[in-house]
Amino acid sequence: MAADTIADDPRPYHVYLAWFGPGITKVGITALERGSARLLEQGAVCFSWLGAGPLMAARRAEELLRAALRVPDRIPYGAKRAVRSSLPRSEAERAAEVADLHARAVALPDWPESLTREPCQPVDHGRVFGLAELPAAVGEVTELVAGGAVSGRLVAAAGPDLHVETGGGVVVLDTRLMRGWELVPTGAGGGVSGVSGDGELAVPVRDFRAREGSVQDGLF
Repeated sequence: MAADTIADDPRPYHVYLAWFGPGITKVGITALERGSARLLEQGAVCFSWLGAGPLMAARRAEELLRAALRVPDRIPYGAKRAVRSSLPRSEAERAAEVADLHARAVALPDWPESLTREPCQPVDHGRVFGLAELPAAVGEVTELVAGGAVSGRLVAAAGPDLHVETGGGVVVLDTRLMRGWELVPTGAGGGVSGVSGDGELAVPVRDFRAREGSVQDGLF
């Protein structure tokens, strides 16, 4: 990630606007050589490049948008998951907020001179992620446990999140939880957690339908 690189990194960087849902847009930077990989990793539903240039100029532009337009540089994954199944279906609708913010951003008077402005050309990842008619998730897996399992039909994949249709509804599994666990066919046994098969769900899940502060014993 660009935030972890040295200040004199000679590589050119892109500044981008990423949209995850109505009112959920962020600014970020990524090495030009990476293309749109960073946007796919973050689960950005729609994005557009904003500018390109040296690392420090890209960082100044990022800070400028945070200060002048109050555009954050981080969006919690929980916020992305909460709106993913109820997004506007039209790609034009999804791009409208990005286009508006792009126009306001490039018009800012303190734009870094060494950062080349880029035209607004929204790219939509809805089809790539499989978001069309995505069923609302009933919960998210909080951890994988020995002897547990998550299996079912994969209905969408956005960033690190897999939306898996199980017997009890669609649950979201963050693939970062799978580090160190083996992926096996359903029914193979062995006390591991897998994603495939006939809809088994035997791991701790945070229920999206539960009222705040209530305890759902059956899910923990």
